[in-house]
Amino acid sequence: MTSPTRTDSLTISGEMAEVRAVKLEATQRLLGSAMGVSDEQWQSPSHLPGWTRAHVATHLARNADALAGLVKAVSRGEHPPLYPSISDRDREIERGSERGGLELQIDLDTSAGRLHEAFDQLISLKGPTPVELAAGVVVDATQLPAVRLAEVLLHHVDLDVGFGMRDISGRAARWLLEWVCFRLKHRPGTPAMRVLSSSGLSERVGGSGFATTIRGGDAELAGWLSGRDGTDGLNGAEAIALPILG
Repeated sequence: MTSPTRTDSLTISGEMAEVRAVKLEATQRLLGSAMGVSDEQWQSPSHLPGWTRAHVATHLARNADALAGLVKAVSRGEHPPLYPSISDRDREIERGSERGGLELQIDLDTSAGRLHEAFDQLISLKGPTPVELAAGVVVDATQLPAVRLAEVLLHHVDLDVGFGMRDISGRAARWLLEWVCFRLKHRPGTPAMRVLSSSGLSERVGGSGFATTIRGGDAELAGWLSGRDGTDGLNGAEAIALPILG
């Protein structure tokens, strides 16, 4: 497969080593939360419509494996998509969601460990290395730790185990907001908005035309823009409804 064409750029305001350290901390926190979930709770609904907590956990594990495979491929000069087959991915998630709690926890732990080791290979990349995460979603390979951090943070919230958007602070919240804004820049149906955060981020997302200005903290903005939280703590968002960002 030829190298994907970058139509936009994701800019994370931090060095890769720092992002990786925060990603590791967030992963350990998620794994700690997972240890307290019973078999019955794993099969109960998550915050994602139609998914149980076991679906969310399986998705996180398979996402880790897919990212690890992508890193290894680009290190060899190859450029496959993140998921070669969406239907196969969905079937794996369905099958995996039927497992018990211990198996889910082991899968989350071991897949995260494999990915953390695979990210070591990013250091040796020479020059820009665009990778395709989904149709129209292309980032540089060096930004993949930030992509994984966002997955871990958002889906920790989705597990509904007492972890919320306001438990995300500092650099993690800012990087998550940068990722969410990147995803919304060209997503069909997203209203035009100018996002202004208290940490200094300023991004225009959504369609053309007049852009409503939305102000707030990083975590609050990321929660609302991703469909996980309401408008508490925000200014300008009251008349806008947004779907969940997967």
